[in-house]
Amino acid sequence: MGILIALVPVIAWGSIGLVSGKLGGSAAQQTLGMTMGAVLFGILSLLIFQPILDAKVWIAGLLSGLLWVVGQAGQFTSMKAMGVSKAIPLSTGLQLAGNALAGVLLFQEWVTGKQYTMGTIAVIALIVGATLTSRRDPHKPGDTSQGRSAAAGARAMTISTIGYVAYTIVIKAFEKWGGVGNATDFTHAVVFPQSIGMLLGAVVFVLMIGARRQMWQAPTWKNIITGLFWGTGNLFMFLATVKVGLAVAFSLAQMGIIISTFGSIWLLGERKTHWEMVNIIIGSALIIGGGIMIGIM
Repeated sequence: MGILIALVPVIAWGSIGLVSGKLGGSAAQQTLGMTMGAVLFGILSLLIFQPILDAKVWIAGLLSGLLWVVGQAGQFTSMKAMGVSKAIPLSTGLQLAGNALAGVLLFQEWVTGKQYTMGTIAVIALIVGATLTSRRDPHKPGDTSQGRSAAAGARAMTISTIGYVAYTIVIKAFEKWGGVGNATDFTHAVVFPQSIGMLLGAVVFVLMIGARRQMWQAPTWKNIITGLFWGTGNLFMFLATVKVGLAVAFSLAQMGIIISTFGSIWLLGERKTHWEMVNIIIGSALIIGGGIMIGIM
């Protein structure tokens, strides 16, 4: 039963890129709509876990939620520029590598020689895998606008990775040094304040890029569904960590790139040459393998 619960985030998170792609909308509308859906699940978490929302929970939740928006807005922007099949594997690989390095440098999670050896191999696999999935066939016809899109996508991906990694670091830092008591209870409690931070950050993002007129148009409301997918994955991830542990649950969740990568090619019609498909398959396999190694550690 625990493994079945842990597979829900695979399907839910792996489908986010496909759902948002089908629903349409700008990066601002997708981000705002998704956070609105996340708030609905934040309210659900209050009813399920009935946590104590003290000052530390609110600070950690709001801050991590704001940083999450940086990560998600950057990912949506990169998906627009690079395509889902390229952006999601690249984002997954960079996030896993970034979190692994943060665990070593900030939280000393690797202590034995075996962990350093496996961890180094895993990070290299993630970086190589992410690089392979983002490669473009040199023989594929292109134009200068595609080059500009690739550059914009790369910049957005860099910002996205920083936001995503920082959003997890905040929670880990509070759990390790914040004196929050039981880490599991704290994690359950932070879900609702985190969703509020996400919504506030999304509103700021929309206003900063001058998309005020887009805020309440139809695509925003449609993308609440995207937020429900994210919230479903988030909720079941918490439940899975209790059943099978964080390492197994987190590693399994990364397998969602199979759905997002190949689903975008088959369902969203993203065209790839044979050369690009070979690179995507090998790169995805390396990202999955690296994620599993980090999970085992």
